[in-house]
Amino acid sequence: MNATLRPNRYLRANLLTMALLLLIGLFWVYPFLWVLTAAFKSQREMFTAGADLLPQQWVFDNFSRAWTKAKFNQYFFNTILYASAATAIEVVKSAMCGYVLARYRFPGRNLLYGIILATLFIPIASVIIPQFMLVKSLGLLNTRTGVILALSGGTGALYVLLFTGFFSSIPEDIFDSAKIDGAGFLSTFRLVLPLTRPVIATVVIFQFTQTWNEFNIPLIFTLGRPELRSLAVGMYAFQGEYSFDWTGFAAGTVIAVVPVLIVFLAFQSYFVRGLAGAVKE
Repeated sequence: MNATLRPNRYLRANLLTMALLLLIGLFWVYPFLWVLTAAFKSQREMFTAGADLLPQQWVFDNFSRAWTKAKFNQYFFNTILYASAATAIEVVKSAMCGYVLARYRFPGRNLLYGIILATLFIPIASVIIPQFMLVKSLGLLNTRTGVILALSGGTGALYVLLFTGFFSSIPEDIFDSAKIDGAGFLSTFRLVLPLTRPVIATVVIFQFTQTWNEFNIPLIFTLGRPELRSLAVGMYAFQGEYSFDWTGFAAGTVIAVVPVLIVFLAFQSYFVRGLAGAVKE
């Protein structure tokens, strides 16, 4: 009798848990769904529809207005370039730094590791002025190259720790075999780098998302050339002198969110394994 009641009790508990999670998920995703559907509404219906999601009349001009009049075609290209280039730079330099810290013991290694760890507690906004002065001294202010360099130098400490932990978990036999075969530093690095796909995917998701949503650096470093701004800064194009284009803003938000979702869905299978590698150090 007890054995029969126990599965039923677990089933009811699971059903209640699922219902609660679905309700919480609905509350969490509702604002995004509202913005998504608002992008297809007229300006009048957006304010009169209230909490209703589906528009009574579908309007597609909001996307064309955001793409052309708000110059999202320029901003979209700039943001794709900034996010892709900064992410590639972060992956390469963080992987090489993490590889050295994990596989080599040299004087000052622990001190260097501690300094990198301490930089995690430094606010990113506090390094904008030194970055600005450095980029200006290099003659790269108001250029795409200057923006990319600034975007790829903010949160590298976290990525270095992720790579360090993962490289430390790789069996020593692999490195011994490579050494016996005469592989040098770069050859061994290229050999084991494909094993870090989970960490690479994690870094790509974090860095691409952060760079895509970055506001301060694309604004400050392109004050002299507004056409080089990113989508986050370009959202100001919907602000008029006496009005605000809310439906165009919603359409622009949808345009800005889609690439981030694509990147996350493409790399999500490695995401948890990449984070797990950070605790093996």
